[in-house]
Parts: sequence; structure tokens; C-alpha cells
Amino acid sequence: MWAGVTAGNTDRLADAFNSSIRVDSRMYREDITGSMAHAAMLASKGIITEEDRKLMTEGLAGILDDIQSGALPVDQDCEDIHMFVEQVLTERIGDTGKKLHTARSRNDQVALDLRMYLRSECDELSDLIRDLLGALATLAEEHKETIMPGYTHLQRAQPVSFGHYMMAYAMMLVRDLDRISDCRKRINISPIGCCALAGTTYQTDRTMEAELLGFDGITLNSIDGVSDRDFAVELLSTLSVLMMHLSRLSEELILWASWEFQFITISDAYTTGSSIMPQKRNADMAELIRGKTGRVYGDLIGLLTILKGLPLAYNKDMQEDKEGVFDACDTVKMCLQILRPMLLTMTVHKENMLRAAQKGFINATDLADYLVKKGLPFRTAYKITGNLVAVCMQTNRVLEDIPIEEYRQYSELFSEDLYQEISLKTCMEKRISAGGTSSTSVEKQIAFIRSLLNND
Repeated sequence: MWAGVTAGNTDRLADAFNSSIRVDSRMYREDITGSMAHAAMLASKGIITEEDRKLMTEGLAGILDDIQSGALPVDQDCEDIHMFVEQVLTERIGDTGKKLHTARSRNDQVALDLRMYLRSECDELSDLIRDLLGALATLAEEHKETIMPGYTHLQRAQPVSFGHYMMAYAMMLVRDLDRISDCRKRINISPIGCCALAGTTYQTDRTMEAELLGFDGITLNSIDGVSDRDFAVELLSTLSVLMMHLSRLSEELILWASWEFQFITISDAYTTGSSIMPQKRNADMAELIRGKTGRVYGDLIGLLTILKGLPLAYNKDMQEDKEGVFDACDTVKMCLQILRPMLLTMTVHKENMLRAAQKGFINATDLADYLVKKGLPFRTAYKITGNLVAVCMQTNRVLEDIPIEEYRQYSELFSEDLYQEISLKTCMEKRISAGGTSSTSVEKQIAFIRSLLNND
């Protein structure tokens, strides 16, 4: 296809090394759709005839149908998907097919295909995030009054509801959804017509072509148009943050499913056993999500490293952009698809969560606040409460077990109403500030998530 100054005959090993069709063949739909729009633009500007456009469009539509049906396997000996489509088109419609590449280069063509493909990936990823948000809202509604210990430093801290905990992850995903939407805006700018780097001598209409393909605008500098891969870096960065969130949730599921916690039981459908230990229930799917996070991070670092020293404009190094970003999209979609049903089918052990909350003295802050409300300085109340916790630990009791007479040995301000104040349910429900753990607050958080999903 490039025989001219050179004979176009490269070594077979060099051919294989140079080829990208194994990776970019998944963009066949985008390549063909983009070519149809390009043919329409060329005809509208009188660069090719309407008859040529019709012949090209029908030929391209036939190629698309045949690839999708399996009647036309993609030839892995071709250099890339762009050359394959052009070659087949020329075989089918003759010399008219050779006119298709007028006023464009593979440099802007591949940038166009990648943007179109990643635009679709953003839409699929957004739908999967919304599905996961719906699952988290369902769990939160069911467990808005299920008491569990909240943690700081992985130490029991204050009582929260399991529903509140699930909403924390939902809010992370809302930001992820927003980042993908924002990223999509910068993906959805058309580079076609930039040609190799300097534009073309033909009187083309880049805006028309962009509009035919659903783009919001065109790149405003032709050199930047063919060399820009910021949009791919940005998507990989967004996916890395998303995977960080999925990994954190997976880590908690792994901990909670352990014998030491026993807060949840993950369904058999999402656990595996051991080849030697018959008692094992391994949270392998959650562990894989945690592990695949590193893979997505690697895809991001890989592309940043490819781009960091490249002079303008297009360089063959940029052929390496697609494998990483495709891998990251595939990986994240699979993780989202696995996590949703894993959450919806797990068993939540409310009694174990409550027992852990009771033994963690996570109502100690509320006990100190009780004394402060009665007029005691906070630091004095803090010390009294600390002494009471120490006594409980020595005698294997919880604060609710200490009789009022013993409490009054530490302060005359204690009375029978303290038991209501330090009950875990009260501790949780009185945290009524916006975003807090009370069931009323959690209901508002759930309503926000559901409103977002309904509006979308």
C-alpha cells in the first residue's frame, strides 16, 4: 500500500513486528463508519462523484455486514484494520476504492477510529457504573439500620450503618461517573482532515464530517490533531481512580468475609475452594479485582511513558497506545460486571456486625459527650470515659454492662438516662448532620443516587 520511494517489501519478521491488526481489528466498525462519512464529505465538496460515493458506501456496508456475520474474517497478515478495509473495498469495487483515502492519512484516520471507539467504551463503562450504583442503593436501603463498627486506622471508631458504608462507595462511583462524562467531552473532538500533520490542499469540510460522526467539534491544530493522545491518558487515569475504588471495596469484602470478621458470606458463585484444604472459601473474585487494579495502573504508566519523549507529530511509537487502553477498558468492564452480582448475592450477618460494634467501645465518644452536656469540661469527661473503658477491658464487659452505681463512682453527673444515650442505635441515629449515618440521612443519600440514575 505504500510502495513508491521504497519497494514496499519488508522482511517477514519486520512485517509481523510492524503489524497492529491483532490489536486494532476491534475498531473495524469505527473504521468503516468513519470511511462512509469521509466519502460523503468528499462527494459533497465535489472531490469525488456521487456515483463514487454510492459505490464506496455500498461496498463499505457490505464489508461491515460480512465482518459482523463472520463471512469475512479479518486477514491477520494485513498491517492494520485500516489497510484491511481499504484493500477489501478495492478488491470488491475496483479502482474507485482507491479514491477513498483522498484528503486523509492513516495518522488522522487512526486517531479518529480510536476516539470513536473510546467514546463508545465510555458509554458502556458509564452504564455499568450506574448498574453498580443501583446495587449499592438497594443494599443501603435494606441495611440503613444495620449497625456495624466504623473504622479509622483499621480500629473500631464509631457506630455506623452498613447502608451508610455502602453509600460511601456509591459517592466514589458518582465521581467516577462524572469523570468519565467529562473525559468523553474531550474524546468527542474529531481529528479527521488533519491528514498526516499539515492538513490538505483539497477544499474539505471537516466540520461536516465531524457532525456526521456525532462529534462535538474538530481539533483546531492539525499537528496536535494527529499527535494528541491526552484523551487516552485521561481515560486511563479515570479508570485507574475507578479501579482504586473497586479495589478498596474488594479489600473490605475480603476482610469482612474472613473468619476473623464474619460480617458477610460471599455467595458460592463468587468464591472458590482450595485444592488441598476442604474448609476454605476463598474470595477469589474480589481478590482478582484488587489484583487487576495494578494492571490498569500499569496501562496508564505505560502510555505516559510512550508519550513522554515524542517529538511532534505522529511517530510509530503511538501504535502502542491502543493495547493498553483497550486492556484497561476490558478489565474495568469485567470487574464492574462481576462486582454487582457479588454484592447483591452476599449474605450480611447483622448480629456479628452488632456484636463487633458492642465490643469495640465505639460509643465512648458519646459517653464523654454525655458528661460534657451535663457541664463537665471535655478533657475531664474524656479522662473519665477512658478510665471506664479500661475497667471494661479488664473485666471483659462493655459500657452498657456497667451498673449505674459503678458509673456514679466516677462522676455524680451520671444517671439512668446515660444508657439510652450510649445505646448504639441512639449513637447512630442522633448523627443527623448532612451526610451522617442516621437512617434519615442515609435515606437522603439513597434518594440522591436514585434521582441521579433516574435522570440519566
